[in-house]
Amino acid sequence: MRTLSTITDPIYTKKAFGSLDQFFLKYLKDERDLPFMYLMLKLSFLFIPAAIVAFTIDSATWQWWTLAVLYAVGLLWYTGPFTLMLHNTSHRPFFKREYKLGNRFIPWILCPFMGQSPDTYFSHHIGMHHAENNLEPDLSSTMKYQRDSFIDYTKYYVHFLFLGVIQLIQYHKQKNKKKFMKQAIIGELTFIGLWIVLAFFNLNATLLVFILPTIIVRFAMMSGNWAQHAFIDASSPENNYRNSITCINTFYNQRCFNDGYHIGHHLKPHMHWTDMPQDFEKNIDQYVDNKAIVFEGIDYFVIWLWLMLKRYDILARHFVNIGNTYKSEEEIIAMLKQRIQKCA
Repeated sequence: MRTLSTITDPIYTKKAFGSLDQFFLKYLKDERDLPFMYLMLKLSFLFIPAAIVAFTIDSATWQWWTLAVLYAVGLLWYTGPFTLMLHNTSHRPFFKREYKLGNRFIPWILCPFMGQSPDTYFSHHIGMHHAENNLEPDLSSTMKYQRDSFIDYTKYYVHFLFLGVIQLIQYHKQKNKKKFMKQAIIGELTFIGLWIVLAFFNLNATLLVFILPTIIVRFAMMSGNWAQHAFIDASSPENNYRNSITCINTFYNQRCFNDGYHIGHHLKPHMHWTDMPQDFEKNIDQYVDNKAIVFEGIDYFVIWLWLMLKRYDILARHFVNIGNTYKSEEEIIAMLKQRIQKCA
């Protein structure tokens, strides 16, 4: 159990821009998103050439397998930052209106090399998840699962992996969200079509560059969402303070653009990522009044792991006792165990 300490997660600090920064800023809608430009370029020059090489050299050679290992390691290292760059640029346009074609680069050029089908993340996250807020109509809702059960998580993940996009299309059809439905259909079919065509040319490279990353990234997204919405107050599951969590002062927030502030994100989906720590501190009384769950020093994937292992003692040690609401770690553990029960 911890008391609330000084927030060390990244906020925006005005600085002098170099000549290259100034060149890029001419095209960006918000100067605070300059890190996305450098990340986008870095990933483009790392993964796209590596993918081309994987398709052009003999997959029976040691050079190919060395490349495969490096590609997999790079993917694991950059999946978080890339996905959260995609997340933020889905909520807030990256390029200025006159350069809006640039907004298609991440979903249509980079996404396929990073395990994401084009535009389906936008269709799912913006068109469905935020609209339904983890309640029963949300296709990624965690409510009906026992959220410290690996068996339940496996059901959740496998269901999403094989049926997620199909159900997403059906959802948008029922809600008459034609734009989102079209995005999901075109994005997923284009992606799968790319797999099929390239598999005839080089099956091993297709598995490495496109299919394996998709399996890994969708696992990461669903385990992250599982932890973000693991501790639900069944008496008010629509309350963002009580159906989401916040993680502060983590290495993950440094690398992944303050993604730990999930309560704040659901409350204000278009809030800029650099504003989240200050917004949390400014509204801490609301977090206290709503008995919001806040952890320090751990991220969603670590929380997911401790849930699967039922290590509530470790979770309690990282729990931030805002407002001195709880008297002991035993009381915190009891509350956490109650909040992970099936509630739908």
